[in-house]
Amino acid sequence: MRIAVTGATGYLGSRLCGALADAGHAVRAFALRSAGGGGGGGDVEAGLLPASVELAYGDVADVESLAAAFDRCDAVFHVAAAVEAWLPDPSIFITVRMHQGKTFCTEYEKSKVLADQIALQAAAEGMPITIVYPGFMYGPGKLTAGNLVSRILIERFNGRLPGYVGHGHDRESFCHVDDVVAGHVAAMEKGREGERYLLTGENTSLVQIFDMASRITNTKAPRFHVPLWLLEIYGWISVLVSRITGKLPFISYPAVRVLRHQWAYSCEKAKKELGYSPRSLTEGLSETLLWLKDSEMIRF
Repeated sequence: MRIAVTGATGYLGSRLCGALADAGHAVRAFALRSAGGGGGGGDVEAGLLPASVELAYGDVADVESLAAAFDRCDAVFHVAAAVEAWLPDPSIFITVRMHQGKTFCTEYEKSKVLADQIALQAAAEGMPITIVYPGFMYGPGKLTAGNLVSRILIERFNGRLPGYVGHGHDRESFCHVDDVVAGHVAAMEKGREGERYLLTGENTSLVQIFDMASRITNTKAPRFHVPLWLLEIYGWISVLVSRITGKLPFISYPAVRVLRHQWAYSCEKAKKELGYSPRSLTEGLSETLLWLKDSEMIRF
């Protein structure tokens, strides 16, 4: 099959392109041209995509570039998104996901809601669409905002985050990026049109992630907790600094607000209908920590 992938140079998109190419599909990677791009493959980071992947540059806000990228394709994976919890210009979220709405933790979350409604309406009108929802992804790969677990582990093992994040009252559904990729492919092959599937994993807290990381690496666990109210103040300050410097903050106040809510989910439907089989958190976190160590981003 000839398959187009939007967001192909992102954390999930790049791994998905690789898996599809490995499975023998003709993959067309749709990506933004870099600011200094002069054409050709030089615009994409070296080694990010397999050599067999065809590149199509454009913008999801540009209908003509989308039409050209999707021409003669049998399927499209739309995984492009502005994943940051905060951006100086919130209209970027609307451009990518087309949403203006009510009250949510982040603009990203808000944008996902309308995108979901649009997709479901299109499915009801006969468009062959299957929707999947990844959980809190982690694992080897590009260090974007979507790979937040790896970024947090880097801060923790390099001493820049000496305490636990919060007191363990949060719940996120952690899923390995390669399991999510397999879930996407399974949804294309086995998913029912108009249906929605949760590609999630084990439900736990960031405190427990830190404890597991300490056990796996045989290192000392943090000795104190950084309360969320303090992190939120830091997030406000970081946003202010970002507006001055133009550099996106590592922690923003909307991101901290996300941790005040429960994000625990069940993936039983995906397991039953798609054959989705997420690995254990211990296995996946062990692999991630070894990758970070081998990449010389952490030491233990």
